[in-house]
Amino acid sequence: MADEPKRKEPAAPAYLSQAVGDALRGITEKRLLELVRRGPVPRHLAIIMDGNRRFARSMGMTVQGGHEKGRDTLEELLDWCLEINIPILTVYALSTENLHRPKEEIEALMELFDRALRQIAVDERVHRHQIRVRVIGNRDVLPPRVREAVDIAEKATASYTKYRYNVALGYGGRDEIVAAIRALAREVQQGRLDPDAIDSEAVSRHLYTADLPDPDLVFRTSGEERISNFLLWQSAYSELYFSDVLWPGLTRLDFLRAIRSYQLRARRYGE
Repeated sequence: MADEPKRKEPAAPAYLSQAVGDALRGITEKRLLELVRRGPVPRHLAIIMDGNRRFARSMGMTVQGGHEKGRDTLEELLDWCLEINIPILTVYALSTENLHRPKEEIEALMELFDRALRQIAVDERVHRHQIRVRVIGNRDVLPPRVREAVDIAEKATASYTKYRYNVALGYGGRDEIVAAIRALAREVQQGRLDPDAIDSEAVSRHLYTADLPDPDLVFRTSGEERISNFLLWQSAYSELYFSDVLWPGLTRLDFLRAIRSYQLRARRYGE
């Protein structure tokens, strides 16, 4: 008799494949968390949150919907940093270049910042973990309601010292350096500073981040491999990590991979 044709095994149901995938990711994530907790974590982590608009297009969402999803990811990121005890987090929320985007998008972003900052002031997690919140950048470019929200968030957390959470709004690295140079020039002009006394420490004292250590790790999402005018002076010896994932799609596993990559590097500071 002729061989009977082999019958194809039925494909596993989609829900089963999803369950297996989720289980494997869970195991990987748990193992990676254990490794990360054994090693040194960045004292200061800086994040360039890029990809909200591309994420929105890929998901058939409005641009505003992409920004809203990006805000949700930032909320999760703060929990992830607390989980592995990263004491300082600085996020790039709005650059000076972003201000040239369409008026409707900027207005939606300002509404988002207004609500988010006011929520921070009453966030139980912020007060429980004693997180000091500060906004860095040129506040003059922000509308009055957002400047008011900044004041509310900063005053509500001003006494905290355990963790630091910095939000760069209306921020530009070159503008920050120029402002520092102008401040130093005024001190020289007023006879309070000898020009020969100007060094890198003098410049650092006049930056928005004067009371913070430089970032150990600068992490950017979306596949772009540049720092886009973010913490230019401060990131001279920072480790850089670039991920292809768009910001709103960032997962805890993606975050842990970035931190583990940092732990496996040998930092030489130019030596």
